[in-house]
Amino acid sequence: MRPAARLVLPALMLMAACSNPNGQSQAQTPPLATPTRAVPASALSLKQSFAPVVRRAAPAVVNISSKRMVRQRADPFWEMFGMGAPRDRVEGSLGSGVIVRPDGVIVTNNHVVAGGEEITVALADRREFTAKILLADPRSDLAILKINVPAGERLPVLAIDDSGDAQIGDLVLAIGDPFGVGQTVTNGIISALNRTADPNGDAAAAYIQTDAAINPGNSGGALVDMDGDLIGVNSFILSRSGASAGVGFAVPAAVIRRVVETAVGGGSAVVRPWLGARLQTVTPEIARSIGQAIPQGALVADLWPGGPAARAGLRQGDVVVSVDGRPVADAAAANYGVGTHRPGETIRIGVRRTGGEQALTLRAEAPPATPARDERLIRGRNPFDGATVVNLSPAVADEAGLDPFIPAGVLVLKVGQGLAMNAGLQPGDIIRDVNGRTIRAVGDLTGAVAQPAVGWRVTIERGGQTVTATFRI
Repeated sequence: MRPAARLVLPALMLMAACSNPNGQSQAQTPPLATPTRAVPASALSLKQSFAPVVRRAAPAVVNISSKRMVRQRADPFWEMFGMGAPRDRVEGSLGSGVIVRPDGVIVTNNHVVAGGEEITVALADRREFTAKILLADPRSDLAILKINVPAGERLPVLAIDDSGDAQIGDLVLAIGDPFGVGQTVTNGIISALNRTADPNGDAAAAYIQTDAAINPGNSGGALVDMDGDLIGVNSFILSRSGASAGVGFAVPAAVIRRVVETAVGGGSAVVRPWLGARLQTVTPEIARSIGQAIPQGALVADLWPGGPAARAGLRQGDVVVSVDGRPVADAAAANYGVGTHRPGETIRIGVRRTGGEQALTLRAEAPPATPARDERLIRGRNPFDGATVVNLSPAVADEAGLDPFIPAGVLVLKVGQGLAMNAGLQPGDIIRDVNGRTIRAVGDLTGAVAQPAVGWRVTIERGGQTVTATFRI
């Protein structure tokens, strides 16, 4: 974020610079001294306008509509008599998006286009284009789209500002198309950084929180700073009414850049490095037990043998206090700091252990894919008919947003038409036992279902809870 613009907003019109094809700001002016943040000093300063920022940013924000065909069941009563048939109907969704490359690369939320068979992008000048999905990343709720623009035309873009110098209290604008009424701009401040509902959760889920109004249809739109640069993609809100209550969340720019780079580089999935350690947020109780005055940081609860953290010298009982020099408030912030790196990069980790603080260095690595994935679709008269399953490994667990330290087993990847759907099997379930046979690998499961049976006793792990059920087929 270039702080000079906070003092005199109209100066942005003179400072505006073109963006390169990679969506990065071009630094063509000498570096400026960092000014001190200050509240407005006069009535005149209170009359400053956001118009220069909007003029720069708004042309790169687009409207996105997605349509898919869904099958609607007829009345179950008439189905019992062989009457009535399922009907197909068109289901649509509306959202927003941001152009990040002049050749038509657009970032939006995955939930805006998930399952879409026909995706239409409407530019700020009202032209419409059919888009295709280059990459969908459900974990970060981002999707990268591509439209074909006329030869020689360069679309307006927003530069991705992942410098990481955004601060709580900074002014921001949310630009999108709420309720389909047309492009709308709202303003607010950054309320929090690295916000997550689960402090021990997913590295892809550390959001920017803002009180700028975000309403249905704003999903996928831009959260911009006072330089008109993209610092986040608006994703969701917390609200009892469904309308903005001033608690909105945006995917930060560092995550956006990683997903965009993967998509334009031809990747089919985002590879996120892992620490190779299970972290636990330092609570007041934990802080007292380890003699720490302030409950801050992430406690190393477990280490993966031979993983990046173990090789770097981390130990159980260490408290991670910083990543790349930035303070770590909780486990989510530590995981996020590691997860935004590219595999092969060097990460600096600050830890506190008996005797003081130490600086460690580790190499960013993807989680190991051992055992092999062995993805299979299960068929036959058994409770898993129609389910696609894989061997659980740290890489598969990371892909599914699960704890990589979960013991080996068989993960349900997706559930299609078949007996598995009727049995209530869900993606993310881990199959532990079938008719008394322990399931540690896909081969164990296929062997178990190959034996004909009238009754099936199945044990699965779901959301950390173990559930056992009996089926008759």
